[in-house]
Amino acid sequence: MKKYFLALVAAVMALTGCSQSKGTDKKTAKSLVLYYSQTGTTKTVAEELQKILGADIEQIEVEKPYNGTYEKTIERCQKEMESGEFPVLKPLKSDISKYDTIYLGYPVWFGTFARPVLALVKQQKFEGKTIIPFCTFGSGGLDATVADLRKVLPKAKVLDGYGVRTARISRMPKELDYFLKKNGLIEGKVAQLPDFTEQKPVTDGERNIFEAACGDYKFPLGTPVTVGRRTLDEGTEYKYTVASKGRDGSDATATIYVMDYKDKSSKPEFTQVAK
Repeated sequence: MKKYFLALVAAVMALTGCSQSKGTDKKTAKSLVLYYSQTGTTKTVAEELQKILGADIEQIEVEKPYNGTYEKTIERCQKEMESGEFPVLKPLKSDISKYDTIYLGYPVWFGTFARPVLALVKQQKFEGKTIIPFCTFGSGGLDATVADLRKVLPKAKVLDGYGVRTARISRMPKELDYFLKKNGLIEGKVAQLPDFTEQKPVTDGERNIFEAACGDYKFPLGTPVTVGRRTLDEGTEYKYTVASKGRDGSDATATIYVMDYKDKSSKPEFTQVAK
């Protein structure tokens, strides 16, 4: 009887230890939130991620920071791109080789990830890693940056990412929670979002919603031509096809997503531009 009791205790302890090991392995030991942030907006997302995941976290730092005005940052970045130079990074404290999953965060510059992140991925080995991008932006760039990461990291598994406009950072925690649950990165169930309706010519009312959301943006976003919609818990989301101009002045099209909230104290706002 005594032998049976001891065997039972040993089995329970083994199962408990196994369960604890799995929990730690998933949340902390093999996940790293690694990010670059110039103004602090991307840092806000990174810290929310770290809080939810319980993962390790580290900020990518530049020896000579991009700490000037917006115009000065643009000027420096343009010169670096033209010359093929990269900013010199401070050494990472984290050992990348110890992590299976890396949440890689950055602001969007010139339609792609910020230059310090490009310097990092050229220095570090990400082969075999799972990369989950997250980014902040003025208008858009999530899809483009994910595609660019897949090009420069062909031996890593780059998943679809999360992005948020700087102007909408207050809505980030709820959206981030949905993103993580939807992709099975944390436990929890979320409702499947409905599809957008078929694209149809924009009505006067839909044009007014577009202007309310986009009219005060500092750069012209184009003219809405067609639109689809879907009804969500918080309001109606619109998917506009927009006629615009490319950087070289040629005719171009873009997709702009706009939320019109049920709470009319919140004006319509565009969530991202996809080109």
